[in-house]
Amino acid sequence: MEKDKKLVEQITPMDEDFAQWYTDIIKKAELADYSSVRGCMIIRPYAYAMWENIQGDLDRRFKETGHENVYMPMFIPEGLLQKEKDHVEGFAPEVAWVTQGGNEELTERLCVRPTSETLFCEHYAKTVQSYNDLPKLYNQWCSVVRWEKTTRPFLRTTEFLWNEGHTVHATQEESEEETIRMLNVYADHVEQMLAIPVIRGEKTEKERFAGAIGTYTIEALMHDGKALQAATSHNFGTNFAEAFNMQYTDKNGKLQYVHQTSWGITTRLIGAIIMVHGDDSGLKLPPRIAPIQVVIVPIAQHKEGVLEKAAELKARISKIARVKVDDSDKMPGWKFAEYEMKGVPIRLEVGPKDIEKNQVVLVRRDNGEKISVSMDEIETKIPSLLDDIHNAMFEAAKRVREQKTSSAVNMEEFKDIVENKTGFVKAMWCGDRACEDKIKEETGATSRCIPFKQEKISDTCVCCGKKTDKMVYWGRAY
Repeated sequence: MEKDKKLVEQITPMDEDFAQWYTDIIKKAELADYSSVRGCMIIRPYAYAMWENIQGDLDRRFKETGHENVYMPMFIPEGLLQKEKDHVEGFAPEVAWVTQGGNEELTERLCVRPTSETLFCEHYAKTVQSYNDLPKLYNQWCSVVRWEKTTRPFLRTTEFLWNEGHTVHATQEESEEETIRMLNVYADHVEQMLAIPVIRGEKTEKERFAGAIGTYTIEALMHDGKALQAATSHNFGTNFAEAFNMQYTDKNGKLQYVHQTSWGITTRLIGAIIMVHGDDSGLKLPPRIAPIQVVIVPIAQHKEGVLEKAAELKARISKIARVKVDDSDKMPGWKFAEYEMKGVPIRLEVGPKDIEKNQVVLVRRDNGEKISVSMDEIETKIPSLLDDIHNAMFEAAKRVREQKTSSAVNMEEFKDIVENKTGFVKAMWCGDRACEDKIKEETGATSRCIPFKQEKISDTCVCCGKKTDKMVYWGRAY
């Protein structure tokens, strides 16, 4: 039975206008809606269910590594924010301020949190006294506000959901270990749950988080060749500790400053899922975070026994996967197109002829393959098929990244790649900020990360020609 084409005809082809394709997917798949507040979005149930699955997996990983959840206020007094100079300068253009409470003007402005470092610092300064109090491994799930000039649903919004981990440690070695550990937690989640391959590495000094001595990142490549920073992890050293007088007494009775980290991931991951896996028919959801993993579409549901069999199958499948039966009066072809649009990994079709044969038809969203399966085997077949789909999606995304990754040994090659090929550019860099700035000015590409896994593209900086052994991933980014 053919799917209804009317649903997908309304989607702009991605090769024609990628930005409009992205917006069409969000609207047609009912992921988000625009609100009356500039730059803010309404996250609709389907997308929020995706976020809950992302959040649930990460929360489990955080707790397995010894972290506890807390919650900090959403308001930060201006005086508290001003305590760390580099931090406040980094966020000043994006801060939203509350100046009035009720009918009274506030004596001190309140910042609507763009991030909560200063609040955690104030708390840790009060509660950490001795080496016995360390480490403190805290995380919070919340929303933050950054007054963005240009916005796009999920990718960049004035308010967004995220986690922010904030930890304090006795030594620099411990804080560095925590920073890398949490980056790897994020990378494993994105690859193992979202089927998105990432590059792990360190940000250049220019791209570091305000107040950090080191920022680490995982970078993903979207289908249009633009990079997306998927998560970051920061080592603050003692920068905040000194500003907020966060000290502890060590085993020798001496006062020491704590060493601090921070790390976060946001709802922009939903945008990444759309742009890495989607196609001109809609979403393709990684099975492990899909709100519906299997949708059952009864065929000729008006005939005796079909809906009863669909309900029976749902009861069985619900023990192994997230499942839905669509017994609405829409035509099957419409349902096929609708759930293809929504990216449901497996469609299960069952009708009178299937019941006679004691079989169902399973249709994969990732490649459209149809498989006839005995009803007796669904408990074993569906989980293995979901794993196959995840692995196939990851490998497909990895192939696209490899196809869209090039190497450049001089600026002429670099400019040609950025203008005509798009994607990641691997090139050597001398470490000089002037070269980094010049590359951005002349090509629009920014340094994405200095990868942990280094390669030797050449012996000299792509920009100035100085000898270097440092390779960097570059690219235009969201």
